[in-house]
Amino acid sequence: MDNLRGTRVAMVIAKNFEDPEAFEPQRFLEERGATVTVIGVERQSYEGKKGGTLTAQRTFADTRPDDYDALVIPGGGAPEQLRVNDGAIRFTRAFVESGRPVAAICHGPQLLISAKVLDGRTITCVKAVRDDVINAGAHYVDEEVAVDGNLITSRTPADIPAFNEALARALTQAAVPAR
Repeated sequence: MDNLRGTRVAMVIAKNFEDPEAFEPQRFLEERGATVTVIGVERQSYEGKKGGTLTAQRTFADTRPDDYDALVIPGGGAPEQLRVNDGAIRFTRAFVESGRPVAAICHGPQLLISAKVLDGRTITCVKAVRDDVINAGAHYVDEEVAVDGNLITSRTPADIPAFNEALARALTQAAVPAR
């Protein structure tokens, strides 16, 4: 399996995140040696849709995209809340523009829409936000994972294995930027 030791991954969350879309990528990355830092609007515990909790270790106000090698955006209700937070939008836009891997699943592309980074990109997402990503200028595909440059997207929890593997490939292929 790919060795991700030394890789730093930011995971952004808010309440009502889709539990498996946060916990499974986090476990997958950490088992391969990556460090996953949970970032929220506030340093607090956030409850997922299925009752699991994650505690934000950092906030958008006290962290920079340059501190991480990849960004993960779980779905559920969290992206809808994050997309109205200016700090979350700035963080996400800067991350996408950096060229480093950004992985969003399910409703995760809602944050990408608000960051205005989807124009001309090919992505997938849960069908509930399909029209929203199309209206944001993206080309929608109904596939388990879509990779377009540094954007990695998937539809639902059923796609998590393909999502995780695509993220691991992107991280092992990416040159670690100078900090």
